[in-house]
Amino acid sequence: MTTMYGIANCDTIKKARKWMDANGIDYQFHNYKKDGIEAETLASWIDQFGWEVILNKRGTTWRKLSEEQKSDIDNDKATALMCEHTSMIKRPVLVCGDHIEVGFSDKRYQELFS
Repeated sequence: MTTMYGIANCDTIKKARKWMDANGIDYQFHNYKKDGIEAETLASWIDQFGWEVILNKRGTTWRKLSEEQKSDIDNDKATALMCEHTSMIKRPVLVCGDHIEVGFSDKRYQELFS
């Protein structure tokens, strides 16, 4: 089963979901806002990609943090912030069997599902 993790009102999630639907790909949508994220799941993504890839510093939630919260970021601090503020997790994270894809790219999705 393929699972897409994200937030329903995110523009990138909307593009990714539209692509999946248009290409007839069955998937489950895991909404961070409603369903949260298990610390173990987040930790496994961070182990594979590094917190620098998983933490979204481009979003509003990150920009609203205090300078103290944003300073001296390390693995533990980044994990705690993402667990508390799920909007700071890069979107989408697509889990397809053993493969994990971070972010949306039409080309990468075509390669993954061809």
